[in-house]
Amino acid sequence: MTRPRVAVLDYGSGNIRSAQRALERVGADAEITADWDTALNADGLVVPGVGAFAACMAGLREVRGDQIIDRRLAGSRPVLGICVGMQVMFDEGVEHGLHTKGCGQWPGVVQRLHAPVLPHMGWNTVEAPGGSRLLAGLDPGTRFYFVHSYAALALPMPPSEWMRPPLLSWAEHGEPFVAAVENGPLCATQFHPEKSGDAGAALLANWLEMVR
Repeated sequence: MTRPRVAVLDYGSGNIRSAQRALERVGADAEITADWDTALNADGLVVPGVGAFAACMAGLREVRGDQIIDRRLAGSRPVLGICVGMQVMFDEGVEHGLHTKGCGQWPGVVQRLHAPVLPHMGWNTVEAPGGSRLLAGLDPGTRFYFVHSYAALALPMPPSEWMRPPLLSWAEHGEPFVAAVENGPLCATQFHPEKSGDAGAALLANWLEMVR
């Protein structure tokens, strides 16, 4: 079976090497790149992200990553966002009173969690919806690794007779927040599958099946 070609978008955000290694372990040919053509034409694109929303958006725009994401999704080419790479898919991020425009693939705002302890760091369970392909085969009590203080608390996409609504997985730290989204060719996780051991490897393998 041919190994799917996956581009890990390099725009100055961390954890790209660990994402590359995790993808290779589950059967992808993964390349770290900021090249327009490579990122656009790969079978799958992974958008990692660590740090502040505004800094990640600035880095994305510098390599035209927001345009690459938009063009891939317009052609139904798979994209996976991880951590802040998920957050930037939303309309806006708000940090310390600073409003930053995101990629706008989903409506909604990423904001600081209301929790007694931040960041939310460590292992937590995720409540997956029926029909989830990303979390298929994983037990309900499976734990994934999180490191974040900000999250989307909703994805307010209005119902439509033309479009299937996104599948949302949820986790809780102080309050419920969106832990993963499956929306056609665009998927994303607030947690780090590349740091989540066997559970994360299973999720990435599920995503590769969607890429093939």
